[in-house]
Amino acid sequence: MFLIPMAAPAQALVGPTSDGVAFAPHVLMILAQTPGRAGFCSGVLITPRVVLTAAHCVAAAADTRVHFRDSRGAPVLIAVRRVARHPGYRPDAVAARTKSVDLALVETSEPLPASFAPASIGAAPDDVGADVDIAGFGVTRPGDPRTSGQLRRARLVLRAPLSDLLLWLDSPDGAGACTGDSGAPVFWNGAVAGVVAYAQAAHGRGCGGLTQAIRVAPQRAWIESAIAGWR
Repeated sequence: MFLIPMAAPAQALVGPTSDGVAFAPHVLMILAQTPGRAGFCSGVLITPRVVLTAAHCVAAAADTRVHFRDSRGAPVLIAVRRVARHPGYRPDAVAARTKSVDLALVETSEPLPASFAPASIGAAPDDVGADVDIAGFGVTRPGDPRTSGQLRRARLVLRAPLSDLLLWLDSPDGAGACTGDSGAPVFWNGAVAGVVAYAQAAHGRGCGGLTQAIRVAPQRAWIESAIAGWR
């Protein structure tokens, strides 16, 4: 049985955020369960039936669902036909101190309602200090799942080190991704430039310090190839 996160009364992400309604046509929840564990992430629609998210957010197709709320606020679960993890994904990357392309594609069993629209993929900025937006359904308070479920946006800033794989993002006011924001899109110039993979507090475990995202444009060939293979 899939558990539906409760809608948050205030906000998601952590730190100063705003309503994410501008990104609502593109951003959904991904629910996944494995033996003894269930969780949720965010994801971004890139074709009428394909959602881009983080690889650590998905399970087998039968154990993964796409979730949203309809115009009346009722929860909707969409079955998943296929899941593809990037071949460069390493679930042990942190322990092994190696790079990992933490991306996955989720194909729904049916097209999403007309209220949703695919987002385009674009390049990420390369100038330290550039502003980006992230939009996700994660928790407001670390460790409190009751504060999840409402789409919020946060303005973050690109920081050093510059990488051809990762975007390193932070905010002077403590905004950042948190639990449930994995897989959330990073928008720049109106396009999806990254997918959130990791977050931590300014000092150690938690949220509101560093947000890391995978650059999407360098992985476009894999994305297009995987989708073409499904067709």
